Amino acid sequence: MKTSDVPEGRRRQWRADRALRPAMRSPGRPDPSRVVQRQFWRLIATGVTTVEASLAVGVSWPVGARWFRHAGGMPPVSLAEPSGRYLTFEAREEIAILRAMSKGVREIARALGRDPGTISRELRRNAATRGGKQEYRATVAQWKAQQAAKRPKSAKLLGNDQLREYVQERHSGNVHRPDGTVVAGPQTPSWKGLNKPHRQDRRWATAWSPEQISHRLRVDFPEESMRISHEAIYQALFIEGRGALKRELVTCLRTGRALRTPRARSQNKPQGHVTGDVVLSERPAEAKDRAVPGHWEGDLIIGTGRSAIGTLVERSSRATLLVHLPRQEGWGESPPVKNGPALGGYGAIAMNTALTTSMTQLPEQLRKTLTWDRGKELSGHAQFALDTGTKVFFADPHSPWQRPTNENTNGLLRQYFPKGTDLSRWSPTDLEAVAMAINNRPRKVLGWRTPAEVFEEQLRSLKQPGVATTG
Repeated sequence: MKTSDVPEGRRRQWRADRALRPAMRSPGRPDPSRVVQRQFWRLIATGVTTVEASLAVGVSWPVGARWFRHAGGMPPVSLAEPSGRYLTFEAREEIAILRAMSKGVREIARALGRDPGTISRELRRNAATRGGKQEYRATVAQWKAQQAAKRPKSAKLLGNDQLREYVQERHSGNVHRPDGTVVAGPQTPSWKGLNKPHRQDRRWATAWSPEQISHRLRVDFPEESMRISHEAIYQALFIEGRGALKRELVTCLRTGRALRTPRARSQNKPQGHVTGDVVLSERPAEAKDRAVPGHWEGDLIIGTGRSAIGTLVERSSRATLLVHLPRQEGWGESPPVKNGPALGGYGAIAMNTALTTSMTQLPEQLRKTLTWDRGKELSGHAQFALDTGTKVFFADPHSPWQRPTNENTNGLLRQYFPKGTDLSRWSPTDLEAVAMAINNRPRKVLGWRTPAEVFEEQLRSLKQPGVATTG
């Protein structure tokens, strides 16, 4: 049916429906509905990856990645759940099905529990008309409704020059000397949109946090016009197209993150090597009170170039063992390969070998348990337990206080092995010398005895008659 064949009254109604609405561009393939996008962000909030969330809601992963990147990792406010007065995508699908079955407007209204006028306007306003006639399709109708519902609101920083300048100066202003001259700081590469610069110079800036800026405004300005929430500042930094603050100013945040990371995702790292029988709650009670020797805590101290040193500390005596982790054959001969062999020295196999060598030098009674963090370097803990008789337990995620002796000792060791240095240059004899220095320092917690003295007492007690010889 051509446009000329449409009755004049209906053509006038179409023109009236379009009179209050600007011309819409051709949607081509309409974007997924807000229902789909809301479900995508719900999955992101549970901690799944962008790829997994995209596939779960039925869109390609590049589309999901674009949603996440453009929103700065923050669920858009525009995706709030609609109230019951608005038609949902599911309701529009049902309308399309009933319309295809040649059901009338009143019959569709009764089926959906809606007013007939609502259904009539929906069929007129949101139908596809590119072919010269009205053809109702749910996806096109949802797209048209979403376009018509948009109420663009400019960011507060765009409409208030004084507020924007204050925020920008406190967040990304220059660092000054006491005499007022600007300190240039290090030369930094141009921002490439990457997340969190690692091990490289960053721009020196005033670097007030959004929360500091938001609360300081109340001190410096009594007027209400100079108010902005820290969340609004974060949105201006993270969300593309806000226009108030330049995107590259995220480098002035303390973390340097270019995207907001959902809390559940940061806590949902792969930890398949930690099963229910090796969590900290399963560790023997005797390990907690430090009365019985033979319970150890362990971790890595990391240096540059994927170098590392293993640290082992006995909970009762505070005696320290340093584990040499040499780089594997082939290191540095070719560029590293993603998911390739771990040649840095602390892959699972190399770690097991080095730990086994260190632990088996101890009497069996002094190697009962080992408490480690959630690092993947000890994913071969089952084989290590078989080789040494030492049961491995893993602390809870992000809980360094559950290995307090080891964390304290690592802090002491940083005097000898500072962050940002190559730890692979030290030989086993060098590590032994440092361990000896640490073990011969008197400790307040030991009554000013040294860990070496207490550990020696433990060894002597094992040799006395009547002492149990089982682990």
